[in-house]
Amino acid sequence: MGEQGREHDPGDPETLMFSWAYLDQSGQEVGRSPRFPDPDAAEVWIGTSWRDLYENGVEEVVLYDQVRGRKLYRMGLSAE
Repeated sequence: MGEQGREHDPGDPETLMFSWAYLDQSGQEVGRSPRFPDPDAAEVWIGTSWRDLYENGVEEVVLYDQVRGRKLYRMGLSAE
């Protein structure tokens, strides 16, 4: 799963500052999304990708600001 979405990385990697970490049921990181230029782009992507991720064992995601090294927020992918 760590390779998923790599072909979607457009532009200069230094301008792509936000990414999702994929977490399994135990809370362990099992992969990362492509990087995005801003949180809005990351949220649009997760809005179209969450079902596939969930079907492949991803229970939660965490949005990270790669430049500042900060976790912005965590959310579950289950419909419950």
